[in-house]
Amino acid sequence: MIDMVIAEDQAMLRDSLACAIDMQDDMHVVAAIADAAGALSAVEKHHANLALLDVCTENDSSGIVAAAAIKEAHPDVRVVIMTGMPEITFVEQARAAGVDSFIYKNVGTAELIAVIRSTMEGYSTFPRPQSNALSGAAALTQTEIDILRLVCETKTRKEIAQELYLSEGTVKRHISEILAKTGYDNILRLAVHAVASGLIIPGMGRTGEQAEE
Repeated sequence: MIDMVIAEDQAMLRDSLACAIDMQDDMHVVAAIADAAGALSAVEKHHANLALLDVCTENDSSGIVAAAAIKEAHPDVRVVIMTGMPEITFVEQARAAGVDSFIYKNVGTAELIAVIRSTMEGYSTFPRPQSNALSGAAALTQTEIDILRLVCETKTRKEIAQELYLSEGTVKRHISEILAKTGYDNILRLAVHAVASGLIIPGMGRTGEQAEE
């Protein structure tokens, strides 16, 4: 039996997921919560063997942070992350947290159930790049993603250099490489497109580590 904890802040979706999952003969939702910060304690309290977590939940809690805590405390518990946002760094953050599978919320119920079952069997599912993603965005390095994110936050080249501990010349070189990879001729135009498409969500996903020159 797959005993599952769900963390999803939207009540209607949370209830719908729980209902669909409980209809399966081999699955049971032992806890459905709005705040991912409570996922670890729910897993431990109900002896769950799988957690289905939204990336962004109530009180600004991160499902990815919760996933890392669960995997650290209970490595055998499977974790599936879900999100409706194509933010460029979420998938890699999830991988780094030890997440077993990652899905977007536009999948159907049958596909979600299939991913849950395959994850319990030891298989991992991660999405291919979204069809609306910027051309070449998948090839950006973490430093380039951080620079693009800061451009989206209207930071100047000098401010970006200070925040990432880089020289302004290095930032300029990285911007040129970003433009070459994505096919844009203007970093501000690229930033507008990245935010409008949901590929970059300003203020989210930054590594917080010093970049390498």
